[in-house]
Amino acid sequence: MERKLRALDLTLVGMFVALMAIGANITSFVPFMVVGGVPITLQTFFAILAGAILGSRLGSIAMTVYMLVGLVGVPVFAKFGAGPSTIFSPTFGFIISYIFTAFIIGKIVEKKKSVTVYIIAAVIGMGVNYVFGTNWMYLAYKLWFTAPEGFTYKMAWLWMVVPLPKDIILAALAGIMAHRLERTVLSKGQFKNLKRVS
Repeated sequence: MERKLRALDLTLVGMFVALMAIGANITSFVPFMVVGGVPITLQTFFAILAGAILGSRLGSIAMTVYMLVGLVGVPVFAKFGAGPSTIFSPTFGFIISYIFTAFIIGKIVEKKKSVTVYIIAAVIGMGVNYVFGTNWMYLAYKLWFTAPEGFTYKMAWLWMVVPLPKDIILAALAGIMAHRLERTVLSKGQFKNLKRVS
């Protein structure tokens, strides 16, 4: 039977919604996080942490709330985007993918809590983010958005090569960080049973 959301759960969901909003626009607050013209956004990083720290249920709820908050008009998406029209954006698939990313990572780490499992789960979650988001982007350009000249499926994936090394490193760091928190903070007190209800 599903348990109701506690005050602590709601607080953590709200915290991760805020972190996702900051991560989406980190270069607006910290301009030096642009390397070679490529912005180092932290949305995937925080989505991974949401699943690894909060678990499958609460992590996916947090990412769903983040998406809904943006869709109702709060500027929490990249470039402070918001509103229902963002559904038609070529990059909206990445926002949807954060829900699956958090859920899958949570399911994996709920079964075993070694640092290796956390890192593997984080990389798998990142892969889910890339596959879902890139395919959405390709379909968006082909079906309802104006595609660049000569746009192909291969080109869509080539675009993802640029942020890939950054995201792999951040995914591994997120896994390590979540494992450390599990060993210290999350295994004690009110946090003890936070992630174990699916």
